[in-house]
Amino acid sequence: RVGGFELGLVPDAQPGQHGAQVLWGVPDAVVELKRLLAMGARLHEDVKDVGGDIKVASVLDPFGNVLGIIENPHFKASEVK
Repeated sequence: RVGGFELGLVPDAQPGQHGAQVLWGVPDAVVELKRLLAMGARLHEDVKDVGGDIKVASVLDPFGNVLGIIENPHFKASEVK
C-alpha cells in the first residue's frame, strides 16, 4: 500500500517507457531528483515547471522504466477520500 492506494505490479510484463506515467508526490522536486540520481537512476526528464508552481521530473530505473516525481504545492493529501 502506498499513500492509501494499493500498488500492483505485473511480474511478467515487459519493462519500458510507454503507457501512463505514475507521478510520486515529493516536497521538493529538485532535491528528490538529485537523490534519485545519486542512487543510480538515469535522468529521463529534468525538473520543469508545468504551471501553477507545479514541478515534474522523471528518471529511468535499472530496467528502463520511467519513474516520475511531482512537486505540487496545491495538493492536499488530507482532502483525498
